[in-house]
Parts: sequence; structure tokens; C-alpha cells
Amino acid sequence: MSQKVYDGQGRWRSKAVAFRMSPEEDAQLEMAVALSGLTKQDYIIRRLQCLDVVVQGNPRVYKALRNQLAAILEELQRIAVGESVNTDLLDTIRLIAVTMDGLQSES
Repeated sequence: MSQKVYDGQGRWRSKAVAFRMSPEEDAQLEMAVALSGLTKQDYIIRRLQCLDVVVQGNPRVYKALRNQLAAILEELQRIAVGESVNTDLLDTIRLIAVTMDGLQSES
């Protein structure tokens, strides 16, 4: 049995939830979690409850942004050679744009 964890709102998190994902879905989730700065658990709970995911700028988020932008640059260079655009790339670019917009409005 998993250990109970207090969530700060008067509730004990004692239920474990597991589900299967494709490798592509997992990569997309990992990228979104890294860019949010939240734990995977908090990110999934917030998304399931249709709550806003508010990104707090910190070194971990900036590192994730830098790594994702480097991967996008690599992908764009590949596309320049004449290959097609991957829809996952467009989703990643949209998520980074929203994240960067949120970080700029904090300043």
C-alpha cells in the first residue's frame, strides 16, 4: 500500500492511480511537466481538474525551455532539408510560446 500524503487542503492522498501511455504520449507529458515546473503528480491533477497550470520561473523551467528550444532548432534544420513538419513539433512550439508568454507577463 502506498504511503498517505497530505495535500495541504485538508485531504490525505492515499489512492494510487496508474495508466498506460504510448511512448509518444509519455514524451509529450514529460515535456509539458518539465516546462510547467510542477511535479508530474501535481501537473496531472491540475489538468484533470481543469485548473490553470501556472508556471513559476525557476532554473529547472529555464533549463527545460532551453533544451526544448534546442530540440526544436534541430527539428527545424531537418525540415529545412525538405522533410515534413511533425504535429508533435507544432504542439511543443505552442506550449513553449504559452509558457514564455506567461513568464514575460510575470516581469
